[in-house]
Amino acid sequence: MQYNLSSQLDVARIQERLNALLKKGAVVELTEKAFKTPNQNRYAHLLMGMVGLEVGEPLEYVKVEYFKKLCNRDIFVRMKEDKYVGQIEEIRSFTDLSMEETSLAIDRFKRWGREQGWVMPDPCDEQLLKEIEIMMGRYRQYL
Repeated sequence: MQYNLSSQLDVARIQERLNALLKKGAVVELTEKAFKTPNQNRYAHLLMGMVGLEVGEPLEYVKVEYFKKLCNRDIFVRMKEDKYVGQIEEIRSFTDLSMEETSLAIDRFKRWGREQGWVMPDPCDEQLLKEIEIMMGRYRQYL
């Protein structure tokens, strides 16, 4: 369960939950959740779109096959047992990543892209990112 400690309602909820766990003598884990920034999401989206334009594949294909499975299998792919089919791959959602996992995934994808000979802009290359955004809009029907 996640609680926003800047919300008085959530503070009351977590205190209530903590009291119940203390009473039980439970073993608990407390971690701070760091969310991705909108800039990280935009940047990753633009990199994937640029690769889609380079290879002529839809954005969703690039996201799943290249970004998730090829470059970041250990972060995104989980094996799950299905009682009828057996072992199946379950692909984790990009939105479930921590800020650190997102940075690592983007860095790996950029490295792979550069190995292919493509220009993979850095987040500060705003002019190039803007050009990619324009191209993605222009060829949206193919992405």
